[in-house]
Amino acid sequence: MARDRFYNAVRMALEKDGWTITADPYEFSVGEVEFEIDLAAEILAAEREDKKIAVEIKSFIGRSSVSEFHTALGQFLNYQFALEEVDPQRTLYLAVPSSIHRSFFQRRFIQTVVDRVQIRLLTYDEKEEVITQWL
Repeated sequence: MARDRFYNAVRMALEKDGWTITADPYEFSVGEVEFEIDLAAEILAAEREDKKIAVEIKSFIGRSSVSEFHTALGQFLNYQFALEEVDPQRTLYLAVPSSIHRSFFQRRFIQTVVDRVQIRLLTYDEKEEVITQWL
């Protein structure tokens, strides 16, 4: 699997935020279809409750943010449906750079899609290697 350009930054950001990486990548199958989400993590703390997440990391550094969004959306939907079958207690997040969230993800159409599909976003600062928002 080819790693996203900002994979290490997101992994470090999650660890700084108290998450334990439990799978790298998180591989599973549904029927005869195999899936590979970038990371799986868990946090075991009273103040946050026991939580399990899966994170698909996207950099949005290609020539077309719209094309990258189409790809990310398709992956998110497929992963979400598959997780509902094999690991329903795990919450899926799409990790995007903060700069992309402040620009591209503020466009009305993109916001509408994110809201309608109920995409959970994790935004990150790739230079500081920190999570900036959980949306």
